[in-house]
Amino acid sequence: MRVERTKIDGVLLFVPTPHRDDRGLFTRTFDKAVAEGAGLDFSAFVQDSQSRSRQGTVRGMHGRSGRGEAKLVRCARGAVHDVLVDARPGSPTFGEQTSVLLDDETFVTLYVPPGLLHGFQALTGQTDVCYRIDREHDPAEDLSVRYDDPDLRIDWPLPVSAISGRDLSAGSWTQLRDRLCGPDTTE
Repeated sequence: MRVERTKIDGVLLFVPTPHRDDRGLFTRTFDKAVAEGAGLDFSAFVQDSQSRSRQGTVRGMHGRSGRGEAKLVRCARGAVHDVLVDARPGSPTFGEQTSVLLDDETFVTLYVPPGLLHGFQALTGQTDVCYRIDREHDPAEDLSVRYDDPDLRIDWPLPVSAISGRDLSAGSWTQLRDRLCGPDTTE
């Protein structure tokens, strides 16, 4: 398993090497030693969750206030277009976004550090996404930005076929940025 860094500071991809033969395949989806070598404390993760989505569904863009929330995310069935936006004031990559394909062929696991917005779109008929999270969920700390925010201009690869009412009523990137950093006075 190797570790790759992305253009957003602190975001990591854990890339395993699946072993395939005539029976199918075997792969390691997590390795504590590799994670610790990349600076992660595996013992900090306290909750595992899973979502199931149909093709075209968008979940996100979600984050947490306060100390934030770190996540290990992987797609156990199907494929997703996974998107991150850096919402950490003072970060050299604040406001930048990156995307990655997570699927059940490569088994890449994405490390999302605290302070980022996260969302994905299901690319296949039935898609299962697994999350390992370092904090219990506190709804009072939920942050969200609309999936179609005009300032973020996230390029979802498929037409959006389903989205939650919560995600439809999410605020804008400008509102969140002003809340985190104060109003923009450069105009």
